[in-house]
Amino acid sequence: MKYQVITKDGRAKRARMETVHGTVETPVFMNVGTVGAIKGAVSTDDLREIGTQVELSNTYHLHVRTGDKLIREFGGLHRFMNWDRPILTDSGGFQVFSLAGLRKIKEEGVYFNSHIDGHKIFMGPEESMQIQSNLGSTIAMAFDECPPSHASDDYIRHSVERTTRWLARCKTEMERLNSLPDTVNREQLLFGINQGGVVDEIRMEHARTIREMDLDGYAVGGLAVGESHEEMYHILDVTVPCLPEDKPVYLMGVGTPANILEAVDRGVDFFDCVYPSRNGRHGHVYTNQGKLNLFNQKYELDSRPIEEGCGCPACRSYSRAYIRHLLKAKEMLGMRLCTLHNLYFYNTMMKEIRDAIEEHRYAEYKAAKLAGMEGSGRATSTASDE
Repeated sequence: MKYQVITKDGRAKRARMETVHGTVETPVFMNVGTVGAIKGAVSTDDLREIGTQVELSNTYHLHVRTGDKLIREFGGLHRFMNWDRPILTDSGGFQVFSLAGLRKIKEEGVYFNSHIDGHKIFMGPEESMQIQSNLGSTIAMAFDECPPSHASDDYIRHSVERTTRWLARCKTEMERLNSLPDTVNREQLLFGINQGGVVDEIRMEHARTIREMDLDGYAVGGLAVGESHEEMYHILDVTVPCLPEDKPVYLMGVGTPANILEAVDRGVDFFDCVYPSRNGRHGHVYTNQGKLNLFNQKYELDSRPIEEGCGCPACRSYSRAYIRHLLKAKEMLGMRLCTLHNLYFYNTMMKEIRDAIEEHRYAEYKAAKLAGMEGSGRATSTASDE
């Protein structure tokens, strides 16, 4: 991997990351395809057309449904889903702690039951790395615990210490797997995850600890899970400066356009969130004037596209009235067009962000974008589009 900061505008950075599966221009929004596909009948050909740079899939979901060993038989996830650009796989840690009902956390890993059929599963650092190696993703995420936002400082500290020990095991196992001659992707990268709830001292201490492990990239996890926007931005303010500036920074599971604009201003490179596809499937679409609900009756006779001047497949060919008709009739095409529009909106916004940073006008761009989209929604966090 080669990661180069091209320029900075304040703390916002415009960078380029070269990987075995292609170059990523950052800041970038990763389009979430949890089980190897974007929900809403979006194909990989569609993703290329709308400017997707990175697709994100999930280790836990692919492991319990279809299976990583089967995908390995096809030569990895890239070949299985016909995608020739970078893929990031989430470690499965978030799903283990959010979806599993009964679970038992041990030093070796986590024992839990599948949310699909209840069968017993064990996942630890080595297992997560092995699954991700079978998938052959470009970037693998370290296995971590995402502690509840309401947990005590003492619980969070012990959890973070265990996450650090798990990270060391992930790195050792990744190095072993990448050394094997039959590994799907011997150039697989490893990103570590910073945790610590909303406790400044723990966040900063953990960031300083994992930066010494010389990883390929660093993520900030466990945010937008109940804390306020102000708390989230404050944690980024104190944490990101403690991470290496010459490595990519990924804010996991965030967020709305406003969240992204604020986080870019704090030095974040990578983003993912299910908002564009999930909202699209419910007829909620993003525009530069805020979010629209196409189910509203006022669009029944509206002959305009979702947004004037938008170059997405939906806006090039269809009216708000027609898309509303499809949604009301429960036709899959309506959900597909809304999802395509939202993903195009996010991908295009990221290009605008990169251009604004390069031209040292990010503050002006951010202010104008936020003013236009006022009321476009609040933050959410989920690493799975379920």
